[in-house]
Amino acid sequence: AGRYTMVFFEALIVIFGLILFEIVNSVDNAIINAHVLKTMSEKWRKRFLFIGFATSVFLVRLVLPLVIVWIIVPNVAFGEIAKIFTGNSLVAAEAIEEAKHLILIFGGVFLLLLYFHWLFMEKKHPLFFHEKFLKEHHDVWFFAFASILLVFLLYLARADSSMMLFAAVGSATFFIVYGFKETAERKEATLMRKNLPDASKFLYLEVLDATFSFDGVVGAFAFTTNLLYIFIGLGVGALVLRQLTIMGIDKIQKYIWLKNGAMTAIGFLGVFMVLESFGLELPIYLPTLVTSAIVGYA
Repeated sequence: AGRYTMVFFEALIVIFGLILFEIVNSVDNAIINAHVLKTMSEKWRKRFLFIGFATSVFLVRLVLPLVIVWIIVPNVAFGEIAKIFTGNSLVAAEAIEEAKHLILIFGGVFLLLLYFHWLFMEKKHPLFFHEKFLKEHHDVWFFAFASILLVFLLYLARADSSMMLFAAVGSATFFIVYGFKETAERKEATLMRKNLPDASKFLYLEVLDATFSFDGVVGAFAFTTNLLYIFIGLGVGALVLRQLTIMGIDKIQKYIWLKNGAMTAIGFLGVFMVLESFGLELPIYLPTLVTSAIVGYA
């Protein structure tokens, strides 16, 4: 009974961390959603909030983690990995555990690049002391840090060609997703200026949500490789965020340092993932504790 109680509390801690992480990490997405929704009819708003919620949770936060794991563990059938949600696939669970270091190095590189990009290249209200020293002309340092980080990690992983590959894949994935995000954010201005049909705006918001959700899905692996926990945590977080979008995002926008907290937490999660990928054992509660502390401070 004691063992099951411990597992239950560990699951609660992980899921709480995932919910909090999903909410704060998706605030930017919610703000853009709210701006576009204001220009849509009541009928299409409801369609986005209900149909859109179903697709964003089940297609993105359910399928995307499965796809990431399947790509990294290709020797296990996709259907076998999907059975993890029912608890009936010991084969897939063992295969994921064996490939955990590859998932972690992939996600760690992605999250660290995400953090450094925000730190050096995006406008922000400085919160932590190191942010106050960075000016707009320091954006060139992002590319320097990205290059040095990748070379350093590839050197450390030189004994494992698979780790080297997925560190490089993490870097490539970041720049691909970043390109999609930049395009999506520019499109918002076009949508606000042009009198486009609501159906087009609906499709735009769906694509935008999928793009922004990628950060959260990758970051979720810093908390756990249990796909069921990831689905529950991210799904509930997405539900809460949709509710906040309905209530009005103006209240959230008052917390000008929330993005700082989210991105700093992402930086720490990236470090945790990289450390664990090289075999360092960290307490299961650490990602939740650090995320809660940083977001609470922000």
